[in-house]
Amino acid sequence: MEIAIMLEGQDGLNWPRFQKIARAVEDLGFAGLYRSDHFTNAGPPDKDSLELWISLTWLAGHTARIEFGSMVSPVSFRDPVFLARMALQVDDLAGGRLTLGVGAGWQVREHEKFGYDLLDLDARFARFEEGLEVITRLMRSDAPVSFEGAFYRLRDALLLPRPQRPGGPPLLIGGNGLQRTLPLVAHYAQEWNGVYLTPARFAARTARLDELLQAEGRQPGEVRRSLMTGIVFGRDAAALRQRLAASGDSKATAESLRERGTVVGTPGEVVDQLGRLEAAGVQRVMLQWLLLDDLDGLEALAQAVL
Repeated sequence: MEIAIMLEGQDGLNWPRFQKIARAVEDLGFAGLYRSDHFTNAGPPDKDSLELWISLTWLAGHTARIEFGSMVSPVSFRDPVFLARMALQVDDLAGGRLTLGVGAGWQVREHEKFGYDLLDLDARFARFEEGLEVITRLMRSDAPVSFEGAFYRLRDALLLPRPQRPGGPPLLIGGNGLQRTLPLVAHYAQEWNGVYLTPARFAARTARLDELLQAEGRQPGEVRRSLMTGIVFGRDAAALRQRLAASGDSKATAESLRERGTVVGTPGEVVDQLGRLEAAGVQRVMLQWLLLDDLDGLEALAQAVL
C-alpha cells in the first residue's frame, strides 16, 4: 500500500507552508501529495486558502517524483471544460503525475460567500454527472465532441494539444455513497477514494464497487482503491496523549477516533492500522496532515511507516 499526504488547503495553507511541505513529502519518500479545493473553511474564522490549481502547477514544475492531485475540485464552482483543459496541461507539464479528483460540491458557506449556486442534492448530482460526461469526453476524444445537457453544452469541441498520456490523467471520484457516488465511479472513474472509513466499511464498499463495475462491463482492477482519512500520530505514548489533548475534541479518545476511521497511535499502532487497511483493499492511503508547520512530525511519520 502506498502512503500519501493530503492537505486541507483552506485551513491556513499559503505559499511558504505549501512549498516546505511539498519538498518534505518529495524528499521523505511519500507516494504523493493531494489537496482539497475550497475558498474558505466550512465555519469561521477564515484562514489562508492557497488556490488549488495554481499550486498544482507549481508542483508539476518543482517536484520530480511524487504524484499529486485535487481532492476534489467541485463542478459547482469549477467549470468542467476548464477542469479538463487544466488537468490535461498540468499532467503534461508533470510528466504524467496528476490525478484529477472531481466532486459535486458540498460546502454551503463558500458558495454563499462567493455567489455560486450549490443547488439541492438531486440537481447537484445531475450537474455533477453532466460535468463528468463533459470532462471524460474532452479528455479522451481525439475528435471534436458535441454534448447537449441541462447544464453544459459542447459544439464540435476539441482541446488541443492532445495529452501526452492517452486519455489524459486518471479521473478520481471520492465519497462513500452507495446510491449515487459508487455508480458514478463505476461508470466514469479510474480511482475511487473512500473518506474516513474503517477497514470493515471500506471492504464492504469496495466489494459493492466490484459488482457495479462488472455491471458496467468493466473489470475490478480498472479502478484503483484509495482512502483519505485523518491521522493523529505521536512518537511515543506521551506525545500521542498531547496530540489527542490538542485535537479540540475533549471527548476524543484513540479508540473513538479509530471507530470513525481515523488512524491513531504511536509508530507500531499506526503501522498495524495501515496494515489492516491494506488487507481491506486500500491501495493508497492519503493521510490528512493538519499540522501545517510540523515538518518534524511529518518526518517522524515517514520514518515510522515508509
